[in-house]
Amino acid sequence: MDGKILITIGRQIGSGGLQVARMVADHFGIELYDKNLLMITARESGIAPEFFAKRDERPSALGRFARFLGIGGPVYADSGEYSDVGNLSGDDLFALQSKVINRIADNGSGVFVGRCADYVLRDRPELFSVFITADEGYRVGKVMERENLTKEEARKFIESSERKRASYYNYYTFKKWGDSSSYDLCLNSSRFGLEKTASLIVDMYKTRNLQ
Repeated sequence: MDGKILITIGRQIGSGGLQVARMVADHFGIELYDKNLLMITARESGIAPEFFAKRDERPSALGRFARFLGIGGPVYADSGEYSDVGNLSGDDLFALQSKVINRIADNGSGVFVGRCADYVLRDRPELFSVFITADEGYRVGKVMERENLTKEEARKFIESSERKRASYYNYYTFKKWGDSSSYDLCLNSSRFGLEKTASLIVDMYKTRNLQ
């Protein structure tokens, strides 16, 4: 397929969204970006990866109003240097990750999982944003198997993880995580299966770009 391909995939815990994203990336022969964005960002900023890992997908503790008023703002400067690496904030990490996501999009194609990439790339005409959900029982079963948890433990794990994920997304995008109005396409992977879900994303992307 000619032209740049930019696909973002948000997903519920246990929906198989990461596996679907890999299938989509493999189909197009392009890179998949997920947690590896942390390593790329750490490498390009010259900051140890553990600083990023501690604040991964966590909003700033100061809150939105403090962020916009510049209270306790990012320590990252335009020069690319940090005045206090130990106080690297969630806002710093988001700004650095956003810069990396935009740089990748400037230079080529990619499938981006999470990281508010749909918001970061929102002004790019090539963007196709997807959200993958699944029935609760399906997700609980997948998490039980993956994390070796009981059914109740899996439910709590999903609730806690998705609460954090939604908080991060809502904080930085001013949209609602998982709301259909925030995405171009929403699919239930438990209804279609992972391979068919990936195939539908590919087909819809191609159709979208032919219009």
